[in-house]
Amino acid sequence: MQIDFNCDMGESFGPYSFGADEELMRYITSANVAGGFHAGDPHVMRKTVALAKEHGVAVGIHNGYRDLVGFGRVEMSVTPEEVHDELIYQLGALREFARYYDMEVQHVKPHASLYMTAARDEEISRAIIEAIQKVDPDLVIYCMRASATYEVAKKMDQPVATEFFADRDYNDEGQIVFTRKVTDELDPEEVGDRVVRGLTEGKVTTVNGNDIDIPSDSVCVHSDTPGAATLAEAIVRKLGENDIEVRPLGRAEQRVGSRE
Repeated sequence: MQIDFNCDMGESFGPYSFGADEELMRYITSANVAGGFHAGDPHVMRKTVALAKEHGVAVGIHNGYRDLVGFGRVEMSVTPEEVHDELIYQLGALREFARYYDMEVQHVKPHASLYMTAARDEEISRAIIEAIQKVDPDLVIYCMRASATYEVAKKMDQPVATEFFADRDYNDEGQIVFTRKVTDELDPEEVGDRVVRGLTEGKVTTVNGNDIDIPSDSVCVHSDTPGAATLAEAIVRKLGENDIEVRPLGRAEQRVGSRE
């Protein structure tokens, strides 16, 4: 078995520092690089791409609402056309830094509130996917399996990767329980075991104590989760113990069966 391991990062900006990016880069295979709207800035974006290059980690754009104050976790009244154009803007910035280091952009992963809005809003999901298809249709879009984004991506024949969130709870509908701020440290061994079960059994226990199916192409951990690097180490270690190889997805043209 093989699995991608992605992480939201590059979210520092100006004098503000967030996330254990350098430590996390040792464990992950795909980096979701902040596009400068919810977090990040040109200097941080370049450094994050350089760090990914050094560690052999694929990069994708982590596009968000124009919300530095709320870290992209405030729901905003934005039109599908604005979401479309702002994704192209943020993706363009990352593509140039990737080109600077002789890399390709692998994927798109909307951030936080935009991710959750797209999960229930077909129009927003369609705007995101239309932008991808016009600019670079071989980019893979990351989303929850239980989402409008997934359904729209399949209808539009867009390569899609479903995620297992290692550091978030799930509801009975198969969606993560969204939170604006994570304060509690999680037990790394429990998180690692939860991920292994999610991949080998395809199951996760919800906040109501029910087991649900959770098909996954990638595991996600957030760089601003307390102790994120320790969680990542435990996840990779336990995956190895269960003969699960951690590797990047690759762009759509490099993937066999990516549109199946």
